[in-house]
Amino acid sequence: MTQSTGIRRARPMLRLLDAFSCIGGAARGYQLAGFHVTGVDIEAQPDYCGDVFHRGDAIEFIRAHGHEFDFIHASPPCQGEGAPTKGTNAARNRRIGRHHPRLIAPTRAALDASGRPYVMENVAGSEVRKDLRLCGEQFGLGVLMHRYFELGGWHTTQPQHPAHRGRVRGWRHGQYFDGPYVAAYGNGGGKATVDEIRQAKGIDWSTDHFRLREALPPAYTHWVATAFLTSVQEVAA
Repeated sequence: MTQSTGIRRARPMLRLLDAFSCIGGAARGYQLAGFHVTGVDIEAQPDYCGDVFHRGDAIEFIRAHGHEFDFIHASPPCQGEGAPTKGTNAARNRRIGRHHPRLIAPTRAALDASGRPYVMENVAGSEVRKDLRLCGEQFGLGVLMHRYFELGGWHTTQPQHPAHRGRVRGWRHGQYFDGPYVAAYGNGGGKATVDEIRQAKGIDWSTDHFRLREALPPAYTHWVATAFLTSVQEVAA
């Protein structure tokens, strides 16, 4: 008979790849759920909060190393994906020669080829599958920031989307509205300051206004991480 030593081995920390990482809004949520997070971004990210950072092409990194991770989060740039870019602003962008890369399809192909479970996040109007929608109101945040998530190799249930408590603060068609939410995008017109975005999103490690505007609130990915871990446990049971 084998006797127990009374020692319980700690579960190995799961490894997450944070592709198109920016400053790590997504990374922090996964860290809070217990993941070791490796970020990759085409630009230097001196404020990145993850555990490891690589500067380089995120899609190429997924192709080369995605299979080495337990889970992959990808947030391809949204500038070319939203409805205004593809609709109302499309003619102007063509006229001034502005081009935004469309990276969702190649990112999806790289993610699928990795063979690892993943989530790909983007804005309304993008080509990600709408498997999951999250909103700041679901977490009591000071931003709405609806984001959609495509789930690869796992699934979860859509959480309830509570009614918004009011408006986003700022000017709309010549009229100023106050509200419980700040506009964490752009400048002027009542848009959120650095301190307001930090508080509204729950990000305390950066003061870069542009990157704060781009970052996901960590509450979103903490929820995603918890849902993923629950799905893994259910499959194993």
